[in-house]
Amino acid sequence: MNDRNLTLWEPLSDLVSNRSDFDRFLNRFFGHDPDVQETYWMPAIDIAEINGHLKIKAEIPGMKKEDIKVSVKNGYLTISGEKKQEKETKEPSYHRVERYYGQFCRSIALPADVEADKVKAEYKDGLLNIEIPKPESMQPKNVEIEVK
Repeated sequence: MNDRNLTLWEPLSDLVSNRSDFDRFLNRFFGHDPDVQETYWMPAIDIAEINGHLKIKAEIPGMKKEDIKVSVKNGYLTISGEKKQEKETKEPSYHRVERYYGQFCRSIALPADVEADKVKAEYKDGLLNIEIPKPESMQPKNVEIEVK
């Protein structure tokens, strides 16, 4: 038997290839162009609890603070806005575009209702910092131990 006539079968590779073909078929069938990047994006966030406060950091580079909205309603913190693409008078010939543009919206469930007037937000150097104090009812309480 000649080894040159044998082909190594890679079932995972075939499966991935078939899935990609099927995804392309569905996108075309429903009118989506797979070569056009969606304009909807979500900023990356970090959530931490420090000294009884929730601290949320969201990366939203290249925006003005006026284009970002922060709201608290029904137990959710929502960060939304729109990152607009720069308009130039010259027609550039891009080879690759990887930055995201368009509308975004992130909603984060809060552990309890919070007082919206106590939420603080600051935007600097592309980083949105939000601080939410936890309600008194959520704060840990020390319990006195009685001796009998």
